Amino acid sequence: MLSLTGKVAVVTGGGRGLGLAVSRALAQAGAAVVVNDLDAKVAQAAVDTILSEGGQAVAQAAAIGSSEAAQLCVDKAVAQFGRLDIMCANAGILRDKVLWNMSDDDFDSVTETHLRGTFTCARAAVRQFRAQGEGGRLLLVSSLAGQRGNFGQTNYAAAKAGIAAFARTWALECAKFKVTVNAVLPTALTQMVATIPAMQPYMKLLEDGQELPPEVRLGMGMGLPEDVAPLFVFLASQAASHITGQCIGLGGGKLTLWSHPQEIRAAYSDSRWTAEKIAQAWDSSVGQELETFGIPMIAPPATGQ
Repeated sequence: MLSLTGKVAVVTGGGRGLGLAVSRALAQAGAAVVVNDLDAKVAQAAVDTILSEGGQAVAQAAAIGSSEAAQLCVDKAVAQFGRLDIMCANAGILRDKVLWNMSDDDFDSVTETHLRGTFTCARAAVRQFRAQGEGGRLLLVSSLAGQRGNFGQTNYAAAKAGIAAFARTWALECAKFKVTVNAVLPTALTQMVATIPAMQPYMKLLEDGQELPPEVRLGMGMGLPEDVAPLFVFLASQAASHITGQCIGLGGGKLTLWSHPQEIRAAYSDSRWTAEKIAQAWDSSVGQELETFGIPMIAPPATGQ
């Protein structure tokens, strides 16, 4: 049920960090993998690692975002391995700044890679799945920031929230083609997240050869890329053929299912609501307990003197 032998996967951003861990895990489960990365040398190094471990892989360098880049990845899978079964839309970048300091380019580059790149890769993959007539798997990468918001991540949080919406929408659209669509919310310490100031103390622990404490691995659900990769294998497998339209988190030792947005309270009026009526009713009805926002953080470990 968990074997991926005979399956073919594309992993965008698959040359380093989480993408590399996912590429290796899929290959170890038996899939042939097209490793995409912006840097051709990085992509090839990942392929060399997979080959040395007994897996099958080829590299495809491309900057994810455009329709052309997405099609290159799908075409490489078909040309090299004869088909495509799994699309892991993982490629991403960060350009963190607070709202008033964020430039148009900061915003556009992040949404181009994450949001448009997920769209173009998913579209190209589903077109191939439909042509093959045997179903497929879309594995998208969302984030806690897309569910909760995160300081300094206007562009990233917006893109990741959009990707969660992609999963729910495409699960509806693709069901008749036996294509499942799920969004993974990983929490892993990679070089990309190392640029976030709050994550740097934990990166320092790893660099010093120390293990992450239980309150980080379990409380925050924060671990290594290798901790997250098994979720991609599971969702790509036959064992997960009934799972679609979900947002699923994994990090450290914490596996989670995220709720879909839904109404939690309602108030009704026989006549049209006015601003005054809303103000009068708010605190005793829909507004009696407001929703929290932001990613909960655990205080970093104390540093030595």
